[in-house]
Amino acid sequence: MPVSLDNLLVVGISSRALFDLEAEEAIFRTQGLEEYRRHQLANENQILKPGAGFALVKALLKLNHLTPGRRFVEVVIMSRNSTETSLRIFNSIKHYELDITRAVLSGGAFLAPYLQAFNVSLFLSLHEDDVQAAINSGTAAALLYQKPGDTACVKEELDQIRIAFDGDAVIFSDESERIFQSEGIEAFADHERVNAMKPLPEGPFARLLRALSFIQNNFKNADGRAAPIRTALVTARSSPAHERVIRTLRAWNVAIDETFFMGGVVKSDVLAAFRPHMFFDDQPGHCDRAASRVQTGRVPVKQIGEGDESN
Repeated sequence: MPVSLDNLLVVGISSRALFDLEAEEAIFRTQGLEEYRRHQLANENQILKPGAGFALVKALLKLNHLTPGRRFVEVVIMSRNSTETSLRIFNSIKHYELDITRAVLSGGAFLAPYLQAFNVSLFLSLHEDDVQAAINSGTAAALLYQKPGDTACVKEELDQIRIAFDGDAVIFSDESERIFQSEGIEAFADHERVNAMKPLPEGPFARLLRALSFIQNNFKNADGRAAPIRTALVTARSSPAHERVIRTLRAWNVAIDETFFMGGVVKSDVLAAFRPHMFFDDQPGHCDRAASRVQTGRVPVKQIGEGDESN
């Protein structure tokens, strides 16, 4: 009987996001495909070091061991590698005892067409064109930054999976963000005040947030234990724009564990205190500052009308 991924949180991650392949990427860019191929074949028994998305993937896969006979998460390696050059990746997965059995090896082709085939809920990569194509096709996706220079907050393995989100253009649509960008803070505040009772439209990460909330509730309902996932909303919004956010999450029946209405204050100190496995934001400036403190993924804006072309 075919295996269904429909009721699972499926994370698609590129090999370069899961493992540190920056030296190999440099060989590919400066010396070409054939030299890259020779390097990977010659070093296929050399274990790769963890990459930018490794800690999050490892933490999420632990969920499958908390409830016997029940799986919550599947991880799919989605790589532009060919089959021939992929053995080093699988050897590294085995070395770290990661429960990953599925892979897409596209041989240099775009990965976005295969996201829906595996019901991917979240796609993580260091290739911007793949991330943009994923967002255009309607899949939550983020371009990962390299691991933080300040590793104090990531060395310790936390008991909980911690994920932090920006609000507008990430959890929620960029409708209000566009008003702020084009008309200023006063127009934005007036718009949010007038529409306080109207739920915000869903953004690219709304589906992921719902999936995490479902898993949280499943553990809470099981035996009263604290959920192994903790979420945070870290948004530049402040009063009076806070009310619409609260009412939207209530309408979605989604609970965020911690919420920070920053009102323009830099987010990086709060994020370092929260210690997320990953922080998702759409603003390059916010991401650049956060990336030195916590693992960060930038969410690109959907390019209207380009989804079909990217696929």
